[in-house]
Amino acid sequence: MAAKRFFDDSADPDSNQSNYKRIRKTPSFASVIKEVVMVNFLDNFCSALEPMLRRVVHEEVENGLRLCSRSIGRSPSLRIKALEPSNLRLIFNKKLSLPIFTNSKIVDSHGHSLQLLLVDAAGDCLVPTTLASPIKIEIVVLDGDFPSGENEASWTHEVFNKNIVKERAGKRPLLTGELNITMRDGVASLGDLEFTDNSSWIRSRRFRIGAKVVHIGNGQNNTVRIMEAMTDSFVVKDHRGELYKKHYPPALGDDVWRLEKIGKDGTFHKKLTSQGIKTVQDFLKLANIDSEKIRRILGNGMSEKMWEVTYRHAKTCEMGTKSYIARGANYTLILNPICQVIRATINGQICHSRELRGIQRAYIEKLVKDAFTNWNSLEEVDGSLINEPALLTQGEPAVHHLNAYPRSALLTAAGGSDQAVEYPDWIFNGVRYISESSSGGELHYL
Repeated sequence: MAAKRFFDDSADPDSNQSNYKRIRKTPSFASVIKEVVMVNFLDNFCSALEPMLRRVVHEEVENGLRLCSRSIGRSPSLRIKALEPSNLRLIFNKKLSLPIFTNSKIVDSHGHSLQLLLVDAAGDCLVPTTLASPIKIEIVVLDGDFPSGENEASWTHEVFNKNIVKERAGKRPLLTGELNITMRDGVASLGDLEFTDNSSWIRSRRFRIGAKVVHIGNGQNNTVRIMEAMTDSFVVKDHRGELYKKHYPPALGDDVWRLEKIGKDGTFHKKLTSQGIKTVQDFLKLANIDSEKIRRILGNGMSEKMWEVTYRHAKTCEMGTKSYIARGANYTLILNPICQVIRATINGQICHSRELRGIQRAYIEKLVKDAFTNWNSLEEVDGSLINEPALLTQGEPAVHHLNAYPRSALLTAAGGSDQAVEYPDWIFNGVRYISESSSGGELHYL
């Protein structure tokens, strides 16, 4: 009978090692249950604890903020003042010169660089004022529709910033030049400013130029509210259109299409040039001599309202100093560049328009029309010297130059005295006219 073999730890060490590992890797059922119970307990505990912790933290934070606000309220030196509405505001000193084209310098209505002023708007008037500290100002572009009706007189800083217009994607900065300036003593001059893009791509098709305060010296930013400045809205045109822009004021030698309502190579332009009216001077001369004729040339396409706009624009032209002399056997007329009479001298006597009646006026009107017809043959002189006797009919007295020209342009006679001038006997075309003082200057013929 074989002997019973007893388990011997040293008999098969590898087998023991394998069994040991197998036993260690396989947890018991009880340990698994215990671990699951423990995990569930921790989850439930944390879930129950979280609301309580949140409530405690919230209460502690509120208590801390309350204590902090009380301490700041009790300490004026630490109190932060909110920006309150004030009467201070920035304004542009003058309106812009229009129209505005891309890549062209922006100037005011007098042709100078733009200027900003700091004013106090407390009363009915804007009173220039100053701050002790320098003010840093930024120049921006605004939407032409801003401000809207409810914000027309005032707006907040946030609303102002929301209406700032930036350049289109892929384009250069919309406004270039000196965009950050410093105001001292309540005045600041802007440097060169130019638009790089037109205004046709935004809904309003118009821009404004605005100026806002970005910093006030000595830390006054938190206590002073200065209203932003803005110009009137305007259209920015492409610089190629500058070749066709109108001139304000026009010059006498400008092409006639530089006037309002007359487009270059348009119908009106072609009609005028076909009749020899090529310049603003030509236009005004004919308008003064025979307005009905120039209206017939323009035709029914130019309405009464359009005519008024065109003629009003033409009358703003700068006259210069030139004068023109028309001479005859018994008369001398001195005319300005648009065929208005500055002085009429007949038979050595200076004529006053208020003394002319009937045939007198008709005669001088005829002389003016003759001068217009023969304009190129008139003697051109420096108008600033017309007071000199040498430029007038020999032997006639010197008189003061009359600077204002009447609209009718039929006759304006200059004189240094308001007293009436008695006219001698005149002989026109073989007819003798005499003046009687009792008749108030009426002329009679024999």
